[in-house]
Formats: sequence, structure tokens, C-alpha cells
Amino acid sequence: TMTLTRVVWSAAALAGASSCHAFAGPPHLRPNLRAPVALAPQPTRLAPSGPKTRLAVLPGLAFPSALPAALKLKGGAGALAPLAGAGALLGTGMDRFFNEAFLGLIATVVLVRGVASVSKAAANKGGEPAEAEDAGALGLRWRFLAVFWLFRLSDWLQGPYFVEVYSSKVLGATGQGLGVDMIAKLFLTGFGTTALLGPMVGNWVDRYGRKKGSIAFAVFYALAALAVRSESLAVLFLGRVCGGIGTSLLFSAPEAWLVGEHGRKGFPGASLGKTFGLAYFGDSIAAMAAGQLAQASASRAGPAAPFTLSTVFLGLGAVLASTLWKENKREGSTTEAAGSDSGAKGASSGGAIGKAWQAMVADPRILMVGAIQSLFEGAMYIFVLQWPRALMSVAQDTGAAVPFGRAFSCFMAACMVGSSAFPWMADKKVAPEDSVSVMLSVAVAAMAASAALGHTGLGLVSAAFFAFEACVGFYFPSIGTLRSKYLPDEHRSIIMNLFGIPLNLLVVAVYLQIERLGTAGALACSTAALACSLVASLALGLTRRRDEAAQLAKA
Repeated sequence: TMTLTRVVWSAAALAGASSCHAFAGPPHLRPNLRAPVALAPQPTRLAPSGPKTRLAVLPGLAFPSALPAALKLKGGAGALAPLAGAGALLGTGMDRFFNEAFLGLIATVVLVRGVASVSKAAANKGGEPAEAEDAGALGLRWRFLAVFWLFRLSDWLQGPYFVEVYSSKVLGATGQGLGVDMIAKLFLTGFGTTALLGPMVGNWVDRYGRKKGSIAFAVFYALAALAVRSESLAVLFLGRVCGGIGTSLLFSAPEAWLVGEHGRKGFPGASLGKTFGLAYFGDSIAAMAAGQLAQASASRAGPAAPFTLSTVFLGLGAVLASTLWKENKREGSTTEAAGSDSGAKGASSGGAIGKAWQAMVADPRILMVGAIQSLFEGAMYIFVLQWPRALMSVAQDTGAAVPFGRAFSCFMAACMVGSSAFPWMADKKVAPEDSVSVMLSVAVAAMAASAALGHTGLGLVSAAFFAFEACVGFYFPSIGTLRSKYLPDEHRSIIMNLFGIPLNLLVVAVYLQIERLGTAGALACSTAALACSLVASLALGLTRRRDEAAQLAKA
């Protein structure tokens, strides 16, 4: 199962990012997102470690200092005034760098989507008009997206203040607060619950219904959110267990419902790929919006307020799912449930997980998809643990404070570049196995550069980070498409959760050795995982071509 983006953000703080105490855990270990939208004012509680530094002295950056004088000679002070106002809005130092990077990345998103539209129009020009998408497929897409985006927004809301909300707890009559070690245990409790109970949760979803599983996610996540208001350590741990179960449900039930419904209606596979592309494009926007909402609510009502606010969106998503979605489940699950007494249910659950495992072992293509998912997402969560420390190392020599919220906005904009490129590749009829291999090649190069660059300069390090985040944006709709193609529907949720076991083991192993590995060592582990994922994708592509050749030979 994929761990909650919020959970790994917390790990960053626990891993030693002392100057960013409000981090909250992975996608994305996101540091305290005070202002994820790049140009928004960004009040922050991070104490500056030194005087404000001009951008010209930041490593890897250089701006011509003679430009203002040249402009004065050309057009006087009046010509310079608009530029001066724009420069003040962008800020100085690292703030300016990330604001400009954000604008550039958004422009790239517009360019990619524009080129894709022009390319598609040119391909249809002079030929037969493009076939209109089925109205039923469009309706299914928007019924899914309305629920999915609300659920993802609620997930992102619980991220920015994960560590801060637990740090604020005062337990017992002694007034003792929660230390770093106890917060780490809470973090690992949620993580471990996801790993241990994921396959059983997946079986429940496949057996009793994907719609019920999606609504159950809202219930468990709401309980986890409300638990942070308690001053009881037992309740806090129970909340983390609920959060871990909710994570398993979030990353299996809605997708399984969509793919199952899509298959039952007989809609074309291209429509499903477009849905996945839109889903994760909107997810990046939801992440930035959640950061703003979390900051606004926390500034008014404390660090627990974003968690409470998330329950509103969870409730809305659950209501929409209950009214807009029809139930679907694996074939034969109705009679299976009716014929099982309480003593047989446990055996049935174990038997279903065993059958899912046998299906995985019997089909190497499923194992390859699982290897791609586990290794890529493991690398992604390791990166989430380390990018704040990497940026802090770059800024250390300059004395500048890292604007983590603005950096996070840039990462989400880079994800939008990748998710915009995915439907373009699909329209070009590029097989998802091949496009994933190209993406993973770029990801390996970007992560290797991140590990090797170290203190080389803000521009180079950030460029490597942005390239990897663009790969993240491309990855999620791609892996959704591959899972819909290769995973058997009767075991879909179980297998998706089984994929999460090696993922979680990898992240926990690196997390426990993080002080020994250091930032460069952790990123090197991430690079190795991505390289292995690339090998799995190349093997999957080779298998697909062999299968197609065999089918042609038979024909």
C-alpha cells in the first residue's frame, strides 16, 4: 500500500530537519506548507539562520547586476518602475528563485497541454474526425473524479501539521509532552498498520464492495483526524491505526471501483488512461489548495484545525460516493459472503489472499508491475524524506532560510507537467510499458544527479528535483493504466495492497538507517531502487512485444 503523503512528511522532521520543526511526513514528506502557492504571501515561523542574502550570492545562480542601470539609460526610471514592482512581488534570494521557478513550471504545463492539443488536432486534420468519447465513459469519469479529488484534498490537509499537532500534546497530570521518539512511534504505527493489514483490507474491499471500501476510508480517516484532539496516548495510537487502515483503503478502493465499473461497461481503455491523467493533474492542484487551507485554519484554531477541516471533505466525498456510485465487487463475492458463517470468514479471507498470491506468481507480468510500483514508490518516499535536508544543505553556506512552502509548490507544478504529458503520449499510441520505461530512465538520471550534486548549487539541485517530480506526475496515471491492464479484477485490491509490503519495508529500512546513510546515501538508495524499477519495466515491455508477436503468429 502507498503510505499517506502526510505520514512521510513527519519523518523529515524526525530525521533531523531541526530548522523546520513543523514538517509532517511522505508523496510527499511535505514540510510545513505555510504557503504552497508560489506568489502568495508566506508568513513563516522558521527562524532565519542568517541575514537575508541576495540572489546573486546563492550557489549556482547569477543575475546581471548591470541590468537596472542599462534600463535606466534606455528609458529612464519610468521604464524600470514596472519591473521593480514585479521584482518586489517575486521577493529576493531563495524566495525569488522558487517563485520564478514556479512561474516557469506553470508555463511549461500550459505549453505541454497546448502542444498536445495542437498535435491531436493536426493528426485529425484531413482525415476522419476524431471519434467522440462515449457519454457513459465521460459520466463515469466525472463521478469518480468528484469523489477522488475530495478524498485526496482531505488527505493532503492532514499533512502539513502532522508533527506539530502531536508535539503540542500534554499528557497526564505531570504535563509531559510528546517527544521525538514517541512521535516516531506514532508515525511507524500508521506505517506498520498499512503494511500488515493492507492485504486483509484489500480482500474486504474486493469481497464486500469497492464503493463500501471508499466510504469506509472516509470513516476511518475521519476517526484518525478526530483522534488528534485527544490528550490520551492510547487514543492517539488508535487514531494512527485508523489512519493506516484508511491509507490502505484510499489507495485501493476508489481505483478498484473505477476500473471494475469501466470494465463492466465495456468502455475503451484510452478513456481510462485519460481519467487517470486528469485525476493526478487535479491532485497536484488539490495539494496546493490544501496547504493554503491548512495554514489558514491552523492560524485561527491551532494545529488540530486542519485535521478537523479534513473531515468536512471526507464527509462530502462519502456522500457523493454513496449517491453517485453503484456498488461493484469481485465476481462470486455475493454468494461467497452469503455462504460463509463466522467461522469460515477468516479462512475465506486467508484463502482469497492465497489465491491472489498464486495469481501473482503464475503471471510474471503482474510481478513486473508490482516491482515497478514498489520500487518507484519506495524511491519516491525516500526522496520525500530527504529533499528538505538537501535544500537546507545547499542554503547552509549562504545563511538563507529555505522557503519550503514555495519549494513544495514548485514540486506540485512539476508533477502537473508530468501528468499533462501522460495523455499526450497515450494519444500518440505509445504503449504504457514503453512510456514508463522512458520516464524511469529520466527518473534514474535525475535521482543520480541529486545524489551526486550535493552542495553544487541551488539551480542544479532544484532542476534535478523538478525533473524527478515531473516523473512522479507521469508515474501515477501510468501505473494506474498498467494495473488496470494486468491485475485480475477478482483480486485487484488484494494485489495492490500486497505490492505495498516491499514498498513499506524499503522505506522503513532506509528510515531506520537514515543517520548512517546521510542525505547522499539515502538518495543513492533511491537511485538504486529506480534502476531496478527500470529493469522491471523493460522486462515488461519485452514480454508485451513477445506476446503480441505470438498472437500475430497464431493469426
